[in-house]
Amino acid sequence: MISETHIPALSSLEYLSYLDESGKLPEELQGKIGVYAIFNQEKVLQLIGYSRDMYLSLKQHLVRQPQNCYWLKVQTIERPSRSILESIQTAWIEENGVTPVGNAADADKWNQPIDTRSTMTDEEQTNYISQDGIGQLKLLKKVARRVEEQILAELKLRGVEMEIRFNPKLKESGLLDLK
Repeated sequence: MISETHIPALSSLEYLSYLDESGKLPEELQGKIGVYAIFNQEKVLQLIGYSRDMYLSLKQHLVRQPQNCYWLKVQTIERPSRSILESIQTAWIEENGVTPVGNAADADKWNQPIDTRSTMTDEEQTNYISQDGIGQLKLLKKVARRVEEQILAELKLRGVEMEIRFNPKLKESGLLDLK
């Protein structure tokens, strides 16, 4: 039983592959509450997070940071308890000795919807400025679709075989987030 007084050391947990042989996240994490540590290909810790549904959170992280999601360590708990989840997260960050980039400088890249406006070409930016409200919405949607295609292509190269659907309403704002 996990409690605030008995927290497993991050180093004591086994590495799990982010994607299984069939290109999917570990199915056993669906609907599971817990804390997870995400590592890049070289097993350098990138983020320590917690969630009421680790599967959904891990899927979101994979879409936002596919180049940094190769390995996992997880600790599930039975009932939601923010204090226990935060205690495990804090203990693992302290054990690591350095705050992972996903919990510091790059936190927004890991946890916020992808803002595709930063990928606009000079031509698109000029076009955007010269448009009215509806024209701007259409352009943002077009940019979001272009970035979505790039992300889906990168995920395909990684061997991802699960359905990835973005929220269509957010595209008009130039944002990408899973539905």
